[in-house]
This record gives sequence, structure tokens and C-alpha cells, in this order.
Amino acid sequence: MEQPVALALAGRAPRLDDRPMEKRIGLIILATDHTTEVDFQRLVASDRIGVYVARIPYANPVTPENLRAMQPSLTAAAGLILPDEMLDVVMYSCTSASVVIGDKEIAAAIRASKPRAAVVTPTAAAVEGLRTLGARRISVLTPYTIETSRPMADYFAKLGFTMDRFTCLGLTDDREMARIAPEEIVAFAKEAAAPDSDALFISCTAVRAAGVISRIEAAIGKPVVSSNYATAWICLRLCGDQVARPQLGRLMALPLGGAWL
Repeated sequence: MEQPVALALAGRAPRLDDRPMEKRIGLIILATDHTTEVDFQRLVASDRIGVYVARIPYANPVTPENLRAMQPSLTAAAGLILPDEMLDVVMYSCTSASVVIGDKEIAAAIRASKPRAAVVTPTAAAVEGLRTLGARRISVLTPYTIETSRPMADYFAKLGFTMDRFTCLGLTDDREMARIAPEEIVAFAKEAAAPDSDALFISCTAVRAAGVISRIEAAIGKPVVSSNYATAWICLRLCGDQVARPQLGRLMALPLGGAWL
């Protein structure tokens, strides 16, 4: 019979860092989301910034009613990301739901669990990005139906933007939105950009636009902001990363100014 392996307790306890990562970003994403985690791992995560994810229930089709139904899940979802530990930033990753629920309402729900975190929504991040770029006249491209896009048009109009062109692709399933090929995103963006606009905004965190921003900018000669691109930019800046990355697009070369949610 073999002798049991002898186990020994170390003579001292290990030294512990204050936290495994210097900065911590929590993402609250839809159960059906294919895109946000991938974009944030590529654009934001590093050896000093950790990205941690919670998924919340969501049922297609993308309608204002189904989007609004996510609001009661936000506080619990935020609390599940590293429970009882501070997060530097929490980002709720749904553009159309941010419109129908409201940026301030989302921030309040998240801060009920994470009171010290900065809160980011794609809508507020897009507005900040567009203003940082000096854009007042914009074109907008969404994958949604006209019904779901209408509240977004009202959102930007109330904030003082003039919309020269607003293009909707008519999709109702966010999983299909995630399957729009990058080449198609570029092609539709070129069609959606009006000549007089200062910038183009591509809505929806499911759409894989963040990876082709620089291609679209080169094609239309204007700044481009997408949902995940804007939230990635603002999360980096809120975590103290001020590195200019112009190869990723014009906004990624600029600092964040002013107060935040």
C-alpha cells in the first residue's frame, strides 16, 4: 500500500496586493449579447484594467416594451459583479434600452449596488463623444425598426443635435444585428452619412462597428462614433488611460473633459 503524500503548511502567509487589477470595469450586458465582451477585451482590457461581466435576462424582439423590461434587473446584476467590492466603472451595454429607461434612471439603479462607481451608458457615451468631436449636425445608422428608432431620434434632438439623415435597417433580433458583416457595416455607413453632417453615429452594442471605425472614417471623411466604441473610449479615460490611439479612430485620440454620470 502506498504511503500518503505528506502535506506541509507554509511557514508564512502570502503577501496580498490591494486588488488583483489596478482598475475594475463591470459590464452589464444582455443574455443574448455576442459583441460587447469581445470589443472590451480588444479595446479596453489590459494588465492594469480588468473587465468583469454580468448578463441579465432579455427576450427578443427588440421593442421599447422588451427593452424597458430590463430595468428591474440592473441593481441585482451590478451587485453580482465582484460582490461587496468596489468597481471603478459600471457600463450598461444596451443603447436602445438606455433611451427608453433613461440614463439617470440606469445610473441610480446601478449605484444602489455600486454607489462609488462611475456609470456609463452607450447613449450618454455617444453624446459625450460626439460633443468632444465638435459634432452638432449628425447622421445616425441603427439596425432597429422605425418604432424602436423613434425614441432615439427624440433623444438626440432633445440634446440639441440636428439629424441630417436617420437610417434604420429594420431588424428585430439583436442576435441578427451581431451577424451583420463588417463589410456591410462599412457599406451601410457610407450610404447613411449625409454630406452636411459633422459626424456619423452607429447605434447598438450588438453591431460590430467598433472594429471598422477607422475604415468608415477614411471612406466618408468624417468622424464616426459607435455604441461600443464610445463606451470603450470613456471607460478607458475614466480608468486613467489617456493614451491616444488614432489608429482606432479620431475619438480614441482625444481626452475626456468635464463631469460624468
